[in-house]
Amino acid sequence: MIIRENWERVENNILSPYAVLSRKSKGRKIYEEPCDIRTDFQRDRDRIVHSKAFRRLKHKTQVFISPEGDHYRTRLTHTLEVAQIARTLARALKLNEDLTEAIALGHDLGHTPFGHTGEKVLDQICSFGFKHRQQSLRVVDELESGKGLNLTWEVRDGILNHSGSKSPETLEGQIVHFSDRIAYINHDIEDAQRAGIMTESQLPAECVRVLGKGKRQRIDRMIHDIIQNSWGKDYVIMSEEVKNATHQLRNFLFDTVYIGSKAKTEEDKTGNIILSLFNYFTNHPEDMSNECRENLKNEKIERVVTDYIAGMTDRYAVNRYSALFIPSPWRVY
Repeated sequence: MIIRENWERVENNILSPYAVLSRKSKGRKIYEEPCDIRTDFQRDRDRIVHSKAFRRLKHKTQVFISPEGDHYRTRLTHTLEVAQIARTLARALKLNEDLTEAIALGHDLGHTPFGHTGEKVLDQICSFGFKHRQQSLRVVDELESGKGLNLTWEVRDGILNHSGSKSPETLEGQIVHFSDRIAYINHDIEDAQRAGIMTESQLPAECVRVLGKGKRQRIDRMIHDIIQNSWGKDYVIMSEEVKNATHQLRNFLFDTVYIGSKAKTEEDKTGNIILSLFNYFTNHPEDMSNECRENLKNEKIERVVTDYIAGMTDRYAVNRYSALFIPSPWRVY
């Protein structure tokens, strides 16, 4: 008995007509024989979870750079919260939960050290620009394990288009787009409150009226609104009222937390680390990892250095910077 075929029959019987069935995937760039246990989307999820890029997310900044405390989010905990919200939505709308989870777990694999600060600096100094969503696709297509993960078209599309102006082709990808915003808005508010940057009472009154008080009520309201307004449709959507309140809350975070708050006091320093490392490795490629030096056979130096820095964790970037630019103590015996 082939277990995968049983799962594919279950999908066919219970999922929405707008869901992506595993057996109808557009496939991989390089053909692979199907697994006898897992569907293609389950295999993609497992490949992402077992990747080095996924493990590195635990030491990459979400919003707070090197916070003193164990309860602030990292890029990994953010990813897990996105996956949880996305799975809830997918199950409620009878969409493909495995595809949704794979996209959610892979959507930030290309994020830089130091969060959006690192992304902004690389975007400014690279001649070809830099967007973490594009780098995430590059990680799964080419960089991971030196040859990529050979994921399905649907997962790759969801990763590439989880942010930006272009919507994912699948409803599962659209769910991740919404889940990403729901997750970061609400957990960034919680982290900012823990850091003493803001209080619940400072939130815009209209947002509180529409979405409720506290993280639990807000997330619950957003999720229920998406389900109610997307049920039976071939697209995923929020009501205008909830969408506007969510957008207003996001703008509030930019004004209060993301720009100019004490959460950002180290930004100039981290930006200088990224710039210094970029300039150094561009001129000293021999000091990069063996894997990166191997990539120089097929890629330009700027591309390889960008990949190298984007893949760093916060602490690895700091350690490399310290080793290269900070004098070591001179021991006298």
